[in-house]
Amino acid sequence: MQELNKNTVSTFLNQQLEEWDTARNNFAALANVKVKTFMIGSTHFKVQFNPGRITSSAAKVDAKSLKERKCFLCAANRPAVQRGLEWGDYTVLINPFPIFPRHLTIPDNNHVDQRIDGRIADMMQLARALEGYTLFYNGPKCGASAPDHMHFQAGNSGFMPVEDDVVTAEKTQVATEGSAKMSLVDGLSHSCFLIEADTVVDGAALFKRLYDCLDIPEGEAEPMLNVLCRFVGNGWHVLVFPRKKHRPDCYFKEGDENILISPASVDMGGVFITPLEKDFEKITADDIAQILSECCLSADEAQQIAKKL
Repeated sequence: MQELNKNTVSTFLNQQLEEWDTARNNFAALANVKVKTFMIGSTHFKVQFNPGRITSSAAKVDAKSLKERKCFLCAANRPAVQRGLEWGDYTVLINPFPIFPRHLTIPDNNHVDQRIDGRIADMMQLARALEGYTLFYNGPKCGASAPDHMHFQAGNSGFMPVEDDVVTAEKTQVATEGSAKMSLVDGLSHSCFLIEADTVVDGAALFKRLYDCLDIPEGEAEPMLNVLCRFVGNGWHVLVFPRKKHRPDCYFKEGDENILISPASVDMGGVFITPLEKDFEKITADDIAQILSECCLSADEAQQIAKKL
């Protein structure tokens, strides 16, 4: 397994930006991205106008569309200039359409479906290896634009407001495993579970217990969820956002009522991505609250999951 650390990843990123015009231009464009902020209760939110993300936000993820397009995460279909760092069964790539100042995509080396079950230990180990990054996972109906190819993503830690908000938010402990504990986070604008673990084994066991308590929608292979994972101090924070809806009603509306937002992990983390300027200009805190209420579990629904645990 290739060693990943702050220096090797930084060198790799810089080399890719020198070699790859598209990536270099898109990362440079982040300097001009418009951002505005909101507070919803005690939770901070940023809204980012990022036109480079239109492909992801508007991605067609139905079976027919996936079958008709080449998988952009498979090595055979990547641009020749896109190189990677091998890490076990995964390859660390630069994301050419970034949200973060440092944005990575980490696909499995095989073309297998997007599934987190059995892979949380990989996610935690990657978070430990990628110092200064937060790993995230988008479920196949929770923001993933390539639900047919297993992958994580990573961006620089501290970029998503929820990473700090969750530390001070009200929490209720619901389960333990060895030295690890799981809490229902009560004090955020949208329900989630926080796993705090000193070992991968205990953290993965708690995640599996939560995963097995979540409903699997009819016709789907796994529960709807987004996951954030970072190494903090001497342990891990794993944030799990159970979902009940892929895209909000405003995504499908026409005219002035349309807002093209397809929430994923970064949105759950407090950074809403608007690829269209019209949406950036008009979106309000009430719109964000409505989107979260449609896509995330209610407080009562989260409590029911906690009782199962």
